[in-house]
Amino acid sequence: MFGIGLGMVVEASVAVLLAVTIGYCVILNARLKRLHADRDTLQKMVGDLVQATALANAAVMELKTAALEADTKLVARLEEAGRFEQTLSQSVATGSQLIEKIARITAAARTQMQPEAAPAPAKAEAKSTPTNVEPSGRLASALQQLAMRPGIGGRAA
Repeated sequence: MFGIGLGMVVEASVAVLLAVTIGYCVILNARLKRLHADRDTLQKMVGDLVQATALANAAVMELKTAALEADTKLVARLEEAGRFEQTLSQSVATGSQLIEKIARITAAARTQMQPEAAPAPAKAEAKSTPTNVEPSGRLASALQQLAMRPGIGGRAA
């Protein structure tokens, strides 16, 4: 009996170990299924990340292109503004010179006309016609140039 009892104990312990192994395999199978499902999810996430990275790279390239275009346009506008500023400065300087020349001519004409003109009432000045004065030198040529211009009609001041 001892031989049969020991055989039974060994057989029963092998059966128990086999049942535990089968249970453990079932647990491992479930874990492997979850891991496989997580792997699919992970692959999908990696694919989405790669796609998002590609979109971000494209957006960065478009931004760089737009920034370069804006920089080029800004540089062109700044150069144009600089040229306009120079032209405007030259025009202002030329205008200032012309105003100074006209002021000198009119001042010279007034000083030459004052000793010759007698004081008269304001009404007489308004009705009187301009007198021809013949100064000499540069003043004469400047007054002649002013007299020749249309709209001035020979009036120096």
